[in-house]
Amino acid sequence: MIKEFLCDYTQEFARRHIAPALRRKVGVPKVRFNYDTQSWEVQEYELPWFASDYVLLVPKDLLTKDDTWINKTDLVEDFERIPAAIPDDALRAQINNYFVRVLPRHRDKEPTKKERNAAAAETILNFPQLIDFYIKYKEDHGDRAVSLSSEKVALANNLYVQQIGALCQLLAERSGFYRIAGDTYEEAHERIAFLKDVIENKGGQRLFYVRGQPIEREEDIHIAYRLTWFGTPSDVSREVNDGRGPADYKISRGSADKTIVEFKLARNPQLKRNLANQTHVYQKASNARQSIKVILYFSQAELERVTRILNDLGMAESRDIVLIDASAGNKPSGSRA
Repeated sequence: MIKEFLCDYTQEFARRHIAPALRRKVGVPKVRFNYDTQSWEVQEYELPWFASDYVLLVPKDLLTKDDTWINKTDLVEDFERIPAAIPDDALRAQINNYFVRVLPRHRDKEPTKKERNAAAAETILNFPQLIDFYIKYKEDHGDRAVSLSSEKVALANNLYVQQIGALCQLLAERSGFYRIAGDTYEEAHERIAFLKDVIENKGGQRLFYVRGQPIEREEDIHIAYRLTWFGTPSDVSREVNDGRGPADYKISRGSADKTIVEFKLARNPQLKRNLANQTHVYQKASNARQSIKVILYFSQAELERVTRILNDLGMAESRDIVLIDASAGNKPSGSRA
């Protein structure tokens, strides 16, 4: 649906910033749909050319991964603000009464967030006109959507472009980091070991904080790890799904040498189940001989939780488990140590 926009954007950018030798005029199929002829139209564009194909560029403000401004999650979680915007007093009273009636009551505690969301969802099903009021409310506050989008783009740029770029520079300064190791298992281990050293001893933990708060998504660690793979004979594939769900990384050199690498945050509520089952499932699906689990923790409490889980699973001494300390409070500068 946005292909024509992307083609126009890329052509304009390419003519301004990309050398003519790196551009080519190409016929792009299915640029727009012609409702008169009931067919897709082809249009010629001058686009960047790489690896025997044209390239489409995407504005970075479209690349933040998040819910749209109008979405089901918001509708449910912000439900209690919506009836107040309904001008019909009678309808507003009916909605509030219904919500109170279906909301669970406890003698010694307030309803949980899960219970409130379930009651909100049931109320919305019973009063579908709430969706129209919700959409209007969101449309009336569209300027807030633009502000939030700009903020998320800025945060993504700070984390992925600036901070992860600094991480790569730190790794490049480590003698021998980018040399080729033995098989995929040893190579993956060696890169994880260097990454661990940079985070724990070289100030690299700062790269995993945004506005003083530790990262909340495991995907951010995945990206950091991917950027450490350079000059390798191995195929490094991220989120490969071989039929049993996507593994974080599959490192391979043909069918006989494959290693699965999984990253987890210590605070992940499903950590124990994932360690017990998930990686082995991916390993079998990919016909991988080995797997490595890397766990990033940000506090002593998280470390203690991980230690208990590993002891329960009998994995405390396993070489396949690597813990990385990304806490900020226990790494004083050399002048204060």
